[in-house]
Amino acid sequence: MADLNELSSKLIAIKDEITSQLKDIASSKAVYEYRKTLMDAKNGQIGSLMKEMGKIPNELKAEYGKKVNEIKNWAQAQFDAVDARLKEAEMKKRYESESIDVTLPAVKPAKGNLHPNTQVRNQIVDIFGSMGFQIFEGTEIETDYYNFTALNIPQDHPARDMQDTFYLSPQFLLRTQTSAGQIHVMETQKPPIKIISPGKVFRSDDDATHSPMFTQMEGLVVDKGISLCDLQGMLDVFVEKIFGEGVHTRLRPSYFPFTEPSVEVDVSCFQCHGKGCPLCKHTGWIEVLGAGVVNKKVLEGCGIDSNVYSGIAFGIGIDRIAMLKYGINNIKLLFESDLRVLGQIDD
Repeated sequence: MADLNELSSKLIAIKDEITSQLKDIASSKAVYEYRKTLMDAKNGQIGSLMKEMGKIPNELKAEYGKKVNEIKNWAQAQFDAVDARLKEAEMKKRYESESIDVTLPAVKPAKGNLHPNTQVRNQIVDIFGSMGFQIFEGTEIETDYYNFTALNIPQDHPARDMQDTFYLSPQFLLRTQTSAGQIHVMETQKPPIKIISPGKVFRSDDDATHSPMFTQMEGLVVDKGISLCDLQGMLDVFVEKIFGEGVHTRLRPSYFPFTEPSVEVDVSCFQCHGKGCPLCKHTGWIEVLGAGVVNKKVLEGCGIDSNVYSGIAFGIGIDRIAMLKYGINNIKLLFESDLRVLGQIDD
């Protein structure tokens, strides 16, 4: 490009092109991309003009450089002006989209509540706490001795079988009952003893009403002159506060290795009040827990004189109480964390 007139014509064409293109650009990003095609030092239309300097006669180089710098400055000013205008418009649009109308009613946040198991656990703790019970929380990993042997469960008892118990080693296992806690307490405390021991327990069992992991609460009272009458009296208070006024218990003979005599505890149906319904299988009674008088062998094994002291023990399935209290027919609903289910339960 040896002719300055030719350069002038080209610069006029570039100006016309920039003016026309900038009218149609609608975003600051597009301005940036278009600017790059013109101003880039290597490939841009304006930026590459300086490469032509070598072809210009020496006497014309100063004038050539002046004209190139003028078009650069002019183009830069055009881009800056359009870019500023578009960025301002974009910012205004963003502010409008993110603005908050403070006169609108506030969005009411969703109300959370405790899990049904936690609610029932807290209720049971409060009930027995009002009767003077203290809380003992044992460990979920127990030894064979505390989980079985000390509770008068012989080596050939079915509860020791692999299909019922999760063994970690020949000596250690995941506890199958919170009853192991009563041994720890009786070994370290002298009567009178009055404790509840809540916690998770583990058994190889899985169906609509059973889970491999569930929550249990063991209760233990050891003192002079303790009998089944004391047990039923405490449990009558418990079921009335959990299921409603007028609900009471009955005791049926049963067998547990660590209690003698042993009983299954039924509660009068709180839904039909004894008339018979699907919940109580038309019997008027619902089985809720197992209990009994602490076996003398268990007391003696813990160093407690069974001729002076006696005790009662009971095991409450917190999950079962929650299912009965809140009308849940499948234990898995308690573990699936479905907020549509759990959100309906709030005492």
